[in-house]
Amino acid sequence: MSTDHFFQELTALLPRLRRFARGLARDAADADDLCQQTVERALKSHRQWQDGTRLDAWVYRIMRNQWIDETRARKRRSQTFVHEEEGVAIGTPGDRDAENVVELGNVGRALARLSEEQREAVMLVLVEGFAYKEAAEIIGIPQGTLTSRLGRGREALLRELGEAA
Repeated sequence: MSTDHFFQELTALLPRLRRFARGLARDAADADDLCQQTVERALKSHRQWQDGTRLDAWVYRIMRNQWIDETRARKRRSQTFVHEEEGVAIGTPGDRDAENVVELGNVGRALARLSEEQREAVMLVLVEGFAYKEAAEIIGIPQGTLTSRLGRGREALLRELGEAA
C-alpha cells in the first residue's frame, strides 16, 4: 500500500477511532487526546504496518495500548505522588519537621551530583512517575538504556545518601 493510500485509509478511520476513544476514556477531552496520540503513533510507525492485514485492527491495538499506558501512569501517579500544589511548601522555613528539611537537602545535593543522564532518568521515573517506556520516549533513547541509567542513578543516590546519614 502506498503511503498516500495509508494516510487516506487512516483518515477514513478517524470517526471510528474517536468513538472507540470516547468509549475507553469516558471523557471528551481525554478521548481527543488519546485519538491524537494514537494517530501520531500510527503515522510514525506506518512502515511497521503490514500490507494485507487490517489497518483498523492495527490502529485499534495502538489506541488500546496507549490507553493502558495512560491509565497505568495515572494510577501510579495518584497512588505514589501528591498533587504538585501540596509539594510547594515542603522544606520551606517554618516546616515543623527539621529532619525532613535536612533529608530533602541531602536528596537534592545527591541528585545534583548525579550525571545529567542519570539525574534525568531518576527525575522522570522516580519523581515524576513516568513509566520506563514513557521516560525513554521523552528522552529519546531505547528503554534498555533508560533502565541502565536509572539503575546506575539509584545506586549512586543510595551511595550518596548512605554517606550523608
